[in-house]
Amino acid sequence: MTPAPHTPDSRTPDRPTSQITSVDRSRYRLWAPAASAVTVRVDGAEHPMSAQGGGWFEAEGLEAVPGARYAFRLEGSELWLPDPRSLSQPDGVHGESEVADPAALVATAGGPLPLADGADLRGAVLYELHVGTFTEGPDGHGGTLDSAIDHLDALVELGVDAVELMPLATFPGSHGWGYDGVGLYAVHDAYGGPAALARFVRAAHERGLAVLLDVVHNHLGPSGNYLGMFGPYFTDEHETPWGSAVNLDQADSREVRDFLLASTRQWLVDFGLDGLRLDAVHELRDHSVRHFLAELADTVADWEDETGRTLTLIAESDRNQPTTVTPTARGGLGMDMQWADDVHHGVHTWISGEHQGYYEDFASTEALATVLERIFLHAGTYSTFRGQEWGAPVDPESPDYDGHSFVTFLQDHDQVGNRATGDRVHHGLTAGQHAAAIALILGGPGTPMLFQGEEWAASTPFAFFTDHDEELGPLVSAGRAEEFAAMGWSDEVPDPQAASTFEASMLRWAERDADGHREILDWYRTLIALRRDEPELHSGDLARTSVEVLAEETVLLRRGDLAVLAHRGPGPVATALSADEVLASFGPLEVAPGAEARASAEGAAPQGGTAPRSGAVQQGGALRLTGAGAAVLRGARVEKG
Repeated sequence: MTPAPHTPDSRTPDRPTSQITSVDRSRYRLWAPAASAVTVRVDGAEHPMSAQGGGWFEAEGLEAVPGARYAFRLEGSELWLPDPRSLSQPDGVHGESEVADPAALVATAGGPLPLADGADLRGAVLYELHVGTFTEGPDGHGGTLDSAIDHLDALVELGVDAVELMPLATFPGSHGWGYDGVGLYAVHDAYGGPAALARFVRAAHERGLAVLLDVVHNHLGPSGNYLGMFGPYFTDEHETPWGSAVNLDQADSREVRDFLLASTRQWLVDFGLDGLRLDAVHELRDHSVRHFLAELADTVADWEDETGRTLTLIAESDRNQPTTVTPTARGGLGMDMQWADDVHHGVHTWISGEHQGYYEDFASTEALATVLERIFLHAGTYSTFRGQEWGAPVDPESPDYDGHSFVTFLQDHDQVGNRATGDRVHHGLTAGQHAAAIALILGGPGTPMLFQGEEWAASTPFAFFTDHDEELGPLVSAGRAEEFAAMGWSDEVPDPQAASTFEASMLRWAERDADGHREILDWYRTLIALRRDEPELHSGDLARTSVEVLAEETVLLRRGDLAVLAHRGPGPVATALSADEVLASFGPLEVAPGAEARASAEGAAPQGGTAPRSGAVQQGGALRLTGAGAAVLRGARVEKG
């Protein structure tokens, strides 16, 4: 059964309809419940603001005109502070805000253009993209949203359905990952600001690409974080790895929750994005009767009714709990999808041989089989890395979710960038091994996500980089070096503050057509096309997904009548196999003498070659991979004896 997200009967019953509206950008308003008086400075002129009740202040009779620069000052302070709801910060996180009107920006970009066939992204192919390194940008020193538009056609050609942008919220300096953002409504100026986002969304939708945005609701970065000066946005009742938690369940938390809900509406309704990826939702500490995520899910469902568009919420969660993707009406949190790190860990460990740290429990091919079949390895079982039992099992027969409810990937920004040097897994693999690993992801039951450049085996790393000030920057650099020294990492750790670390992470688009890259790109295209054309390969039905472990280095992932043979090598597959048809293969595949084989449209090599190819096998002919690689088969059989 395929779940139908956001249907009326999937929402929390007897709940109030959302009253969250878009921010009125024509007025200067501020929530500052602890302040007795507030002043706004607009283009150098100071204006007193009037108390409106509930901790709100407004500059009555003063129109907010797009382009005007403004800042707030609280009584008893000499600081002029940016607007917590600012859409534009041209002078950075400490500078004045700039009035901007999303409706006008969208109109200037060509007007709203919803996707013609909606944007149900469960089971779609997602593509994670960091704006600053996706391209070198107009001056060669960092990409922008506009320069990213130039490569959207390449993603369409690849077969991608949706682009997932890493955080855009204003953060310190010009470049960084974005997870230390402090302006949750703003679009980072170095990326082109809010006007560029409107242009990007329009350009993506013109090409049939959905746009997702990674947002961070669980904390703010340390530099430029002024929220706590305005009101109780944080609480000491709960702790997170970054300090005090965002206030979701203490006094005045209603306004804080509405602050986050209104920012969500800005992206999904005002700018017309198709969904959000919510960072580390396990750090949203909320003991309310109705968890914030459940409220968010129901509120977004209301906006779907309002706009007539499908909107998607994807959670990054460390909990391994299927309740994250269970509808709110049945006691869940109502997310459409959640990232499935266990699948990554299983495939990464199997193909790379790395077993240290949190990979320890995944150091067997049986663990790989478990995550391919049932998503979570830690499903109410003991986690060695955590030192306790963890998670809950996924029910393959559940009417509430299926395989498409889980985002699976071979690479993502965390699993690459949080390595000491930012090296990608394929940097240590042969082309055949890379092909085998991604075949398990794109041929599996999850919603697959690619990380920028992996589709052509990009030579560039994706390192951790920052652009903090002279006070914070050295602390970040020292902390990074100490962290990996303590782990015994022998490679030199790039300095995150060095411009060269950032620039080295920029993709080199010219290498896509070079030997060693072109073949992998063709394989990705082949697998994505097969996933679209073959219903069994696209299906999220976990009950029709099973894995046969043929050897430690070889698995057969069955998807109904289709199967993905993945072999990491070295040497040949030891088990005798036969199949009715080879839909595609990568690596040295041998078929029975006289068997009919035709080259694929990608100009594949003949038998024994390393490029993708497909072909019919006469009379259920025998076949085997003689080295690392993969094959997608119809009617695959394991021969006995």
